[in-house]
Amino acid sequence: MIKAVIFDLNGIFVQSQKLSDRFEKDFNVPSSVFLPKLAELMQKVRQPHALPAFSYWEPLLKEWGVMFSEKEFWNYWFTAEIPSDAMIAFARSLRQKNIQVYILSNNFKERALYYGHYPWIHEVVNMTYFSWQTGYVKPDIKAWQLVLSENNLQPDECLYFDDQEKNITAAESIRIKSFLFTTEKELEKTVNHYLGL
Repeated sequence: MIKAVIFDLNGIFVQSQKLSDRFEKDFNVPSSVFLPKLAELMQKVRQPHALPAFSYWEPLLKEWGVMFSEKEFWNYWFTAEIPSDAMIAFARSLRQKNIQVYILSNNFKERALYYGHYPWIHEVVNMTYFSWQTGYVKPDIKAWQLVLSENNLQPDECLYFDDQEKNITAAESIRIKSFLFTTEKELEKTVNHYLGL
């Protein structure tokens, strides 16, 4: 019996054009240059006890000739991310059916705090687990195990959705039924199938 659905956040609940594509278009920073630096920085800032995230970004931005203040940079990045009304409505409907809803996200403090200002995240989600708080960065299976243990859930009582194959593989390795996100409609259809709706 399914008791909970666990979701990745970015790419599912919050959708946007890739930051690398925006930097290439707006500042002529090639994706081939931007993406390795993004991966390197995110490994650092997603961890507990990381320095303020902008301290990692500022030298790179200056190197690329992008003269953002911290506030301007976060505004450029975060305000381009659009919450999915369809996903919010679906999560609300799950809660009304007494299905628990969790978010499991590799994310850093400044971005997580920005998301905390979304009213819906408090209304339709039982609990949000950010890597900068937990110390577990997906695809580390401890990230999912923490959600299970804290909420008295068994793997076969959960469904999981993510937009990255490596995270699907990791969740499946501990027997959580997991699915690669494609569209809101497909996700809803899959969940309803497992709920017998």
